[in-house]
Amino acid sequence: MTLISVIIVLLIEQVHALPVQRVVLDPVARLAGFLEEKFNDGGRHHGAIAWGLGVALPATLLSLLHGLLMHFQPLLAFLLGIGILYLTMGFRQFSHFFTNIHLALRQGDTDQARALLAQWRRRAGDRLMSGEIARLAIEQGLLSAHRHVFAPLLWFVVLGPAGALFYRLAHSFDDLWGRRSEIEFGEFGQFAHQAFALIDWVPIRVTAASFAVVGDFEDAVHCWRTQAVRWPAAGSGILLASGAGALGVRLGMPVHDAIQEMGESGDRPELGLGEDADPDFMQSTIGLVWRSLVLGLAVLALIWVSGWVGG
Repeated sequence: MTLISVIIVLLIEQVHALPVQRVVLDPVARLAGFLEEKFNDGGRHHGAIAWGLGVALPATLLSLLHGLLMHFQPLLAFLLGIGILYLTMGFRQFSHFFTNIHLALRQGDTDQARALLAQWRRRAGDRLMSGEIARLAIEQGLLSAHRHVFAPLLWFVVLGPAGALFYRLAHSFDDLWGRRSEIEFGEFGQFAHQAFALIDWVPIRVTAASFAVVGDFEDAVHCWRTQAVRWPAAGSGILLASGAGALGVRLGMPVHDAIQEMGESGDRPELGLGEDADPDFMQSTIGLVWRSLVLGLAVLALIWVSGWVGG
């Protein structure tokens, strides 16, 4: 049933893209804002309590509901799983940015590509050149594919709908709390950041391994082993290094944007081997992601067949 649910959600999404900002992101942001208002005293302990109420509690309640439905109304449980997966997993929750940037670069409209990338990354980049835009879009695309497709899918396979919801909420709370550095915010977001790093530890390595399998395996593994450790965020470094090696493209490296102007260009070491990024490599990135998804579906199909034969 897991494989069928995933295929149905992918098909539904192609027909009707989820308005993710209105349906998912805004409600989660309101929940996070409410919990922050009630619990934030600048301490890590209260941050952990608020995270438990905003992330762990909804996932636990959903797990209980799904378990009850599985026992009394399996069809409703199946439909609930499809609904949750539709809310938490999907290419079209981010792919319009990647596609439109790719199209703008193909047409030579660097200003439009630059504006779209800034909106996607939520970071200014008024000085970015065409190759830098392609490089950053590939990086963002690989990370988004992991966070919006592969990781929720893995948690859905392991824990059912509650797993997918758990991952999506944990990622959202890390974005909203874990990366904030204001003095008045204190250590409130530390637990959210550390919890998400732990939750994402296995999925990010599974995604990186899938990139290696469907791409240039030898270069992907080499880059993973030798380059990932230099990236500031260890988990993202593994994913980007493997993806860059699998594609045969050079990612990372300083860029002409706000990061460089602030003197932090050293936080972007080179990842990957081969040629500089360009729109052609953006097209290759789409192929790499889709091949990885097909690989995942094939593994699920094999597990389903083996279980059916064994049963």
